[in-house]
Amino acid sequence: MADSNNKSSNLMEDIVALCRRRGFIFQSSEIYGGINGFFDYGPLGAELRKNIRDCWWNDMVRRRDDIVGVETSIIMHPKVWEASGHVAGFTDPLVDCKKSKQRFRADQLFFAQVIVDDQIIGYVSALESGRTEDELREKADKLKRKQAAQGTLLPLQIREMTEARPEEIDLIPSPATGEPGSLTPPRAFNMMFETHVGALRDASAVAYLRPETAQGMFVGFKNVVDTGRVKLPFGIAQIGKSFRNEITPRNFIFRSREFEQMEMEFFIGEDEDWQTWHRHWIDWCREWLVSVGLPASLLSEYDHPKEKLSFYSKGTTDIMFEYPFGSQELWGIAARGNYDLSQHEKASGVSMAYFDEATRKKFIPHVIEPAVGVDRILLAILCSAYALEEVEGEKRTVLRFSPRVAPVKAGVFPLVKNKPELVGMAEALYRKLKRRHNVFWDTSGAIGRRYRRMDEIGTPWCVTVDFDSLENGTFTVRERDSMEQTRMTEAEFLTLLDDKTS
Repeated sequence: MADSNNKSSNLMEDIVALCRRRGFIFQSSEIYGGINGFFDYGPLGAELRKNIRDCWWNDMVRRRDDIVGVETSIIMHPKVWEASGHVAGFTDPLVDCKKSKQRFRADQLFFAQVIVDDQIIGYVSALESGRTEDELREKADKLKRKQAAQGTLLPLQIREMTEARPEEIDLIPSPATGEPGSLTPPRAFNMMFETHVGALRDASAVAYLRPETAQGMFVGFKNVVDTGRVKLPFGIAQIGKSFRNEITPRNFIFRSREFEQMEMEFFIGEDEDWQTWHRHWIDWCREWLVSVGLPASLLSEYDHPKEKLSFYSKGTTDIMFEYPFGSQELWGIAARGNYDLSQHEKASGVSMAYFDEATRKKFIPHVIEPAVGVDRILLAILCSAYALEEVEGEKRTVLRFSPRVAPVKAGVFPLVKNKPELVGMAEALYRKLKRRHNVFWDTSGAIGRRYRRMDEIGTPWCVTVDFDSLENGTFTVRERDSMEQTRMTEAEFLTLLDDKTS
């Protein structure tokens, strides 16, 4: 188990290093020491991110007849967040370590009593990770040895810090120091970023950066119905930035304070079979993830237990992905009933009812919400695409991106750079390809070195203009994953690119 954890840790370290080295992702404000929970995307990262967004938008909006897109503002009227429940209830339970001054989310801090035979000899704690249970067992064994306790160590009953009884708080060790007595009881911490609108900085000017994009679609529901010529069932989709003041940003870009969401609200009739639509969107989301390169074997589903659902929720299923640091939520698909529209109707006094011409009835529609983060998908794609292998005695780092999302679609090379006729022909091909795709021009070094550089950034194909090209107009096309080389005409390669990347 420890070896498996080391491999996972090393994999993440390798991916983070590659992202830095090749210009995918940098720490924000790096020259000033960085700022925790914020990231910048370099040239390759920006392309990869854009391709993910474009694939989702094309598949979710443009290629369907029942979805329309919107783009709503990041700062909305404060009453939006009062009506939605975010001002009062958008909180995480927070625990402070008084000694180290570190803060932890209580629902990500786990503890257990250490019981030998029938005697409690102490407590152990650990933060959520891919091996939380193993870590707690190891600490329990260590505590038993330290106290020279004789007898059988009973199985641990692991609980969240939110479940700790008041008398247990001072007995649970801090994960920062390993010593008990410094943790505070859990308390509510609102995760919305507060700001002010206008010249004044009093209570009347308080506003918030949105913690989700969904409310913009609910608040704009009537505008879309009145202008969009839509009929139930239909969806409203949006891609946009959201902000959450996470207590403990972690695992690279998996949990950050500024992130981008791709959300869709699918509205259905009040008497429609919500379970059928819920299943439809779970399946659609899984298939879409596979279409952009995630292995189906690394995806699973987690159904939220009824006792942990919001009071208005009919059901929520998370599509989970097996990251190096454990199986984590990637895409949430929630059946939210008509709660959101009803709340905004009550708070604003504006009717959110939909008039069904077929039944001549007015009602507030129910909604199924698939919501996913661009950054989490990007990290999942990086993790599943990364490989380090040996080819002909040399190590090859390769990112096996799906051509749909690969930041660079093709590398174009003249075989040698001192033959003007080869360079001219290669450059003409490069310019033609660049009109429709992001391609890369490289004349530096041996052709094998150029291949390796393209492999490391996930480029699916490399096209080499050689001396045979001058004779018959064909080019050597080398495929990234198999490394096989075939000869193609310009028209054949353009068709390949369009088919595989669309």
